[in-house]
Amino acid sequence: MKIALVVERFRPAAGGVENVAWSVAHGLAASGDEVVVLAREADPASAVPTERLRVPRGWQPLRVLSFSYAAARASERLRPDLVHSFARTLHQDVYRAGGGSHADYLERRHGSAGSLFRRLSPRHATLLWIESRIFRDSSQLVQCNSEMVRREIRRRYRVSDERMLVIPNPVDLERFHPRRRVPLDAEGPVWLFVGAGFPRKGLDTAIRALVAAGASQAQLWVVGRDEPAPFRALAERLGVADRVRFLGARGDLETLYASAAALLLPTRYDAFSNVCLEAAASGIPVVTSGANGAAELIRPAPTVDEAASCSFPGTLGPAQAGFVVEDPEDVSGFAKALDALGSPELRARLGHAARVVAERHSLSAHVAALHDLYARVRR
Repeated sequence: MKIALVVERFRPAAGGVENVAWSVAHGLAASGDEVVVLAREADPASAVPTERLRVPRGWQPLRVLSFSYAAARASERLRPDLVHSFARTLHQDVYRAGGGSHADYLERRHGSAGSLFRRLSPRHATLLWIESRIFRDSSQLVQCNSEMVRREIRRRYRVSDERMLVIPNPVDLERFHPRRRVPLDAEGPVWLFVGAGFPRKGLDTAIRALVAAGASQAQLWVVGRDEPAPFRALAERLGVADRVRFLGARGDLETLYASAAALLLPTRYDAFSNVCLEAAASGIPVVTSGANGAAELIRPAPTVDEAASCSFPGTLGPAQAGFVVEDPEDVSGFAKALDALGSPELRARLGHAARVVAERHSLSAHVAALHDLYARVRR
């Protein structure tokens, strides 16, 4: 097939959606498809043909609308068999709802009152308008990266299940692998927090859980681009400043994942956090919230018998690859998960299960699922 992929920034390691788009473009090309990427920014090192779209770089509402228009014009000229958009654009055959429902994101992140206030801003109003147009266009199929996202879209926009297919994000199983484990400079277990945008990712909850958990020598290592000062101050007020280490953005994530005791991500909203699958592929347990679509891979829905036999208290359910604490504000629940993971034997068992889960989500499996989705498109 001749496939046009639309994404605003086509660069590896630029962010969640950019990483997925980069992998998918090269995976489709390797499978024999003719791929062209339409982007406003692109890495010249890409082996996939890329057409840069000239749009204004300033005010976001104008930039988003201009990019949508430019992508549509380019698609009309190139006449691909299929257009698959990773960005909020109006005209495509398949729309990847990689960020979930923007309306649900606003409500979960800012509450009902905060969401209403933010809807008045031109930026959010534009994104909500485009989103509503996409989901009400019955000619477009919707790729969801989690069941959570599909439920949100179905509930809010009444999109039929026939139009939506869940395809979780892929993971690089060679880069992220348990064999990359090295000894860390720490006396106790290291809980790893990875994510940009510390407030949304729940870093404050992670620090409070570190305090509430029983292991006095455990450390929290924080990786990501954001201003650490407020969280350093929180750690100091809570008396754990010497146990919280801020590492900034790192190029050796694969080593940190494999070497840590577990990933801790109490995110307040993530359609599908890639770091959970990367950590799982690295062979460590994952502790995350129910507001994360990736939680579906960490803990599948338990059977009645499994729930009855669960030996972990409170909000902790039977674990396959870690623990899911439903409420991202539940500090006690996250602390209980960390206490349970104080057992090296349990960490090893869950880490092995996590790698097995990740192996189901290779790039080749993702590309095969996309081909099944594309076969449903009738141009």
